[in-house]
Amino acid sequence: MIRRALERLYDLAGVLAAVAMVAILGTIVAQILARALAFKFPGGTDYAGYFMAAASFFALAHTFRRGGHIRVELLLQRLAPDARRRVEIAVHAIGAALAWYFAYYAARHVHLSWVLGDVSQGQDATPLWIPQLSMATGVALFAVALTHRLVELVFGLEPALAASASEEKRQRAEPNGRSAAVRGRSS
Repeated sequence: MIRRALERLYDLAGVLAAVAMVAILGTIVAQILARALAFKFPGGTDYAGYFMAAASFFALAHTFRRGGHIRVELLLQRLAPDARRRVEIAVHAIGAALAWYFAYYAARHVHLSWVLGDVSQGQDATPLWIPQLSMATGVALFAVALTHRLVELVFGLEPALAASASEEKRQRAEPNGRSAAVRGRSS
């Protein structure tokens, strides 16, 4: 139940990242139209940057859980299964600790910007805690995802999406429940 809720949370973060990417496009198109129609669009470049940061940070947890981050497995491939598990636990523990550290200070930074009334230096004077909130939230979700994976490793659980991915591979290899050898004989 908790795993399913967390996976939905990561999916929501992925959707928010996609929405932020569409917002980048919308902002750029609005800037082009404003320029063509001789209107001013103050802060357009700043908004595109804010949406880029939101897209990047919201995508962290979603991409991690889907196995989209680059992993260097040169060393891991050469280890015995038990040693590999221990190394992965250590690496995920260090990664989770660093992500939680970053999340803590990102949240403190958002709070400080809010307390000080910090605004952007552009023409729009956007309160900076608003775009910074997406960074803090995205990093916190990434820390949760790393911790989630660490717990799975410690308890020997296969990630939910890895299990479904291996099932999909098996089904592609055996369409209609028949193996490749049986399909070959029936052709």
